[in-house]
Amino acid sequence: MFLKILFTLFFIYASFAANCFGQVDYIDINSPGMRKIPIAIPNFQSNSSDSLAVEAARAVSSALDFTGYFRSVGDGSSINNVDNIILQNWWIDMGAEMLVAGKIDKNNGKIEVELRLFDVLSERLLIGKKYRGAQDQLREILLKFCTEIIYRLTGNRGIFFSKIAFVSKNSGKKEIYVCEFDGYNSRPVTKYNSISTTPAWSDDGSHLAYTSFKKGKADIIIKNIQDNSEIIINKKGTNITPAWVRGKFELTASLSFSGDPEIYLLTGKGKIIKRLTRQAGIDVSPSWAPDGRNFVFVSRKTGKPQLYIGNYLTGEFHRLTYEHNYNQEPCWSPKGDKIAFTTLVEGRTNVFVINTDGGGLTRLTYGGGDNESPSWAPDGSLIVFASTKEGPSGLYVISLHGKEQRRLLNLPGEQTSPAWSPALNK
Repeated sequence: MFLKILFTLFFIYASFAANCFGQVDYIDINSPGMRKIPIAIPNFQSNSSDSLAVEAARAVSSALDFTGYFRSVGDGSSINNVDNIILQNWWIDMGAEMLVAGKIDKNNGKIEVELRLFDVLSERLLIGKKYRGAQDQLREILLKFCTEIIYRLTGNRGIFFSKIAFVSKNSGKKEIYVCEFDGYNSRPVTKYNSISTTPAWSDDGSHLAYTSFKKGKADIIIKNIQDNSEIIINKKGTNITPAWVRGKFELTASLSFSGDPEIYLLTGKGKIIKRLTRQAGIDVSPSWAPDGRNFVFVSRKTGKPQLYIGNYLTGEFHRLTYEHNYNQEPCWSPKGDKIAFTTLVEGRTNVFVINTDGGGLTRLTYGGGDNESPSWAPDGSLIVFASTKEGPSGLYVISLHGKEQRRLLNLPGEQTSPAWSPALNK
């Protein structure tokens, strides 16, 4: 009874605290010296299954750890009494500054989940939420709460409901796959038994565009991932490197039907709207700024691949990169201030970032192997890329400042060409 009253009081106080205290920014995700917040996540309470409570607490811990913002403290398996929430010194002695506590009630296949985030040092309840749903919705519920935590502490909705498309040779052929932000639930999107590559997400996450050789040459396929319908761009020559325009159902691609590959703007149905580049040399790999006006691309107009920025409205272009002789695979950050790309250094490909004004060139990856195809998380805090540093190409995630590098998932065969989706918050 005491526990029920305690949770009820916490739930009431959560609404009061949210209205009275407003948003608190604890984390500056742009800071290179960002300090991780020590957080305790004891096992949740459950009226039916200790294993379910342990699984839920670990899922929250894993999701928060993935962001790179937190450092877990304490042994959750030994702290399973939520009454300890009121014992502030317990958590301070453990080194925790924040605490997540939870309770799961399961009845007839349905679950009710109560979750709380506490600021231990100030003895404040920052978030209190109650969710109801089917048991198979538990992961979704936990990620919703993690989203609330990230929003409260950073001011953005985070990455928990984003997805990553990539190319996998799991079946022996290069097919397009999709997984959740942390590598969970990877599954094929194509089963062409051919070569498909360079996937790109539409701005609302409803469509994937990619290059496919399923009809014998390089064509672009625009797939509706809800109903699996497809539109094929199969003009004479090559049709490669699609990239969606931010805020519109339009995309760019490199098409060679008129000679050298040039960048064209197309509708989401594949009809040409406008030719964007008219210069000597091959132009490929466009990526759009969040403003929907500027785009970066690779051009060989000087002989070696370099990055250029074009303005869709004015038709003006300027060169972005001057260091190194082989710069390619640009990806414009969601915040609009940086561009990730790859360059050849001492015989190996590595990931760099550069400011959009050409300054601040920073190398992110080091060591053996090639590191390729960078793509930004929707909040701009992480970059996913492909690397051969441990053997066959696999997918890795790294922070904006080159820290917190980790492998995303393990599948047979090579995994390449990752593309992180926009935020798909539920």
